[in-house]
Amino acid sequence: MAHSDHTHNHSHNHGDHVHKKGGSCCSGSAPAQTQTLVRDPVCGMTVDPQAGKPSHEHAGHTYHFCCEGCRTKFAADPESYLTAKDPVCGMNVDRASARHFLRHQGGKYYFCSARCLEKFEAEPEKYLGDRPAPEPMPQGTKYTCPMDPEIIRDEPGDCPICGMALEPMGVPTGNEGPNPELIDFTRRFWVSLSLAIPLMIISMGPMVGLPVRDWLGERVAVWAEFALATPVVLWAAYPFFKRGWASIRNRSPNMWTLISIGVSAAYLYSVVAMLFPDLFPHEVRGHGDSVPVYFEASAVIIALVFLGQVLELKAREKTGSAIRALLDLAPKTARRVDADGSEHDVPLAEVKAGERLRIRPGESVPVDGIVEQGRSTIDESMITGEPIPVEKGEGDGLIGGTLNRNGTLVMRAEKVGSETTLSRIVELVAKAQRSRAPIQSLADRVSGWFVPTVVLIAILAFAAWMVFGPEPRLVYAIVSAVSVLIIACPCALGLATPMSIMTATGRGAQAGVLIREAAALERLAEVDTLIVDKTGTLTEGRPELSDVRAEQGFEENEVLALAASIEQGSEHPLAEAIVAGAKARGLAIPAAGDFEAVNGKGVSGTVGGRRLVLGNALFMQEHGIDAALTSQHADALRENGRSAILVAVDGKPAGVVAVSDPIKPTAAEALRELTRSGMRIVMATGDNERTAKAIAAKLGISEIRAGMLPQAKADLVAELKGRGAVVVMAGDGINDAPALAAADVGIAMGTGADVALESAGITLVKGDLTGIVRARHLAEKTLSNIRQNLFFAFLYNALGVPVAAGVLYPVTGTLLSPMLAAAAMSLSSVSVIANALRLRTVRL
Repeated sequence: MAHSDHTHNHSHNHGDHVHKKGGSCCSGSAPAQTQTLVRDPVCGMTVDPQAGKPSHEHAGHTYHFCCEGCRTKFAADPESYLTAKDPVCGMNVDRASARHFLRHQGGKYYFCSARCLEKFEAEPEKYLGDRPAPEPMPQGTKYTCPMDPEIIRDEPGDCPICGMALEPMGVPTGNEGPNPELIDFTRRFWVSLSLAIPLMIISMGPMVGLPVRDWLGERVAVWAEFALATPVVLWAAYPFFKRGWASIRNRSPNMWTLISIGVSAAYLYSVVAMLFPDLFPHEVRGHGDSVPVYFEASAVIIALVFLGQVLELKAREKTGSAIRALLDLAPKTARRVDADGSEHDVPLAEVKAGERLRIRPGESVPVDGIVEQGRSTIDESMITGEPIPVEKGEGDGLIGGTLNRNGTLVMRAEKVGSETTLSRIVELVAKAQRSRAPIQSLADRVSGWFVPTVVLIAILAFAAWMVFGPEPRLVYAIVSAVSVLIIACPCALGLATPMSIMTATGRGAQAGVLIREAAALERLAEVDTLIVDKTGTLTEGRPELSDVRAEQGFEENEVLALAASIEQGSEHPLAEAIVAGAKARGLAIPAAGDFEAVNGKGVSGTVGGRRLVLGNALFMQEHGIDAALTSQHADALRENGRSAILVAVDGKPAGVVAVSDPIKPTAAEALRELTRSGMRIVMATGDNERTAKAIAAKLGISEIRAGMLPQAKADLVAELKGRGAVVVMAGDGINDAPALAAADVGIAMGTGADVALESAGITLVKGDLTGIVRARHLAEKTLSNIRQNLFFAFLYNALGVPVAAGVLYPVTGTLLSPMLAAAAMSLSSVSVIANALRLRTVRL
């Protein structure tokens, strides 16, 4: 069916879906299917068999599909889509009933059990050993720093500001392979952790009633700590020392400076104390006249920092997967029509502007261009996000990557390669993701003054002891200076942000708020403007029958039953909604004959000997039907955001059936709550202005931007940010991805497109807008908790550093006991952890 006044289109998600746990690995058969949804064997999307989606019979089994394009691909070659091999155990899995499915770097993988899926997620590179080797980056590729995007270099290397590895700019090709820095840091993390755990047991065991040091003897215990800590400090921590040295050389002190100085001081002090204990004054000795060592502090700090780095790198790697998912929307080949009328498939890269291309039903449009022959409906959901396909005829524009539904078209290519709309969307997402650096913790911001202050105090303490201290002056000076650096060692500082973030992430998950980036939480507490998409975000994103109006002489149920009977022959989403609405009312739907569809106008046919015509006013005029009054009724429905279709029976107007995209029941209250909190609300949609105004009026939204393409939404974000606004963008479609990536915070609906989920920092599992309210409240509590943690951490440093420097020596005649320094460091860590854990009980 086709209706010229409908500019919506149908959005389908080819994304990952939540799998159910259960089943044993390689059990010989897939676990029993318990959910009501089945899986599209072509794209992997879950489909409701009762939703009226396309289906296909093959070998006595009915397969269900998310769209006509997938059904067409399956019908052409069903054997290619029946089974897939589990990459972990090698077992064949039925694609249509697979409960465990994952998208990874543009590929679709099916698993026999949750165990195999978990193994693959933990080490995908282990099971993808037959992948081609990564291709070298093209000549002219620029490299930038994810933390400092203003740094751009011609060759790979390290950032001169923070020391992090530079990453290639531009769009990922899919051939880069795993991130070598992530692989290296993951290996270093596991080595650090495996050595830090026994080191902690030896060092801290006596504090919890485990007399490990007594069993080993003090001297053996110290040497064991040295043996365990040395590989961590000298090998694992090498990248951190490299970054720390870069920060010193470039006069940009940061956390790497603090970590490098603190770890070095703790380790070197401990080595000297272990090898030359007699050099140290009696005042710094502990139990058994031994000099305390700090090997465990250096190793634990390194393991904690590696944990944060690995999580951060994994989050950045997922952004590349999102871009590759966008690239997969474009077909790999195009069917070229030569001047002599012959046709043949060519690689997409060989298509040139001006060439003629054929697009068959179910195929994707290869490049941007103009229709030269034929009529069809095109699913443009990737661009507009709207649930109803757009009618296309001669002279109309086509966008590469959109889906041809039912007709055959011949197009003339106009924009190819990097000039296509899809390529520009990809570049927008890639550029926005590069420009948004990972979280810059509050600790980093104060390190600019904290690091040089600590170093200055250590130098002053050394100088003061050399001038005014008792003999041996040099030893006292060294002990005091090193004590200052040790007590300033960022153990609690390193825990302050990660502990709050980890706790908040778990609390958010309980409330249906999945936090993908710590930076999103940090920024969400400060946002003042919300840009919200309409379809799939404010509305359900699927058309439903909303109104039936009958003219004199007809009953509503009669009009609906007749409309549904004629619409059974159409695959248009509006037709599906009408048929589903009639079934929901329990109406009998008779069979129709002489079915005929006219693109852009409507459909006609016979039902029980009666001639039916459904469509727009122009279609009625062409059939000689005076539908002026019915058209007025239809216009009134359209003013309320409905898509209205005129119905005529035997040449007489019979009524109007209307379809709408219902507003989510919680949307109005959520928006009111956000408005009360002082947030400015802007609705940005690809839909027409009339429908947008109708929805906005019901939700109390005063600012509307309609007819917006992906570039326009991203421009809107940039415009508002340029005025000083802190912007959060909420959306669910491919068309929202550039804006989600460009916003200060992107929030995706969990029911949305894969690339939207990957471009956003926060995902709402249920697609419920009240989740934004909960997420913002959690962000405010988390940021407050981080500030409290940093206050505790710096408070201990502020109190401990002067004491370590020896300010109490003239009064008490003693230096700070290293045992007390260790206790203070432990207490600061315990207080930070205890405070962070309070987030587990925060009310959302």
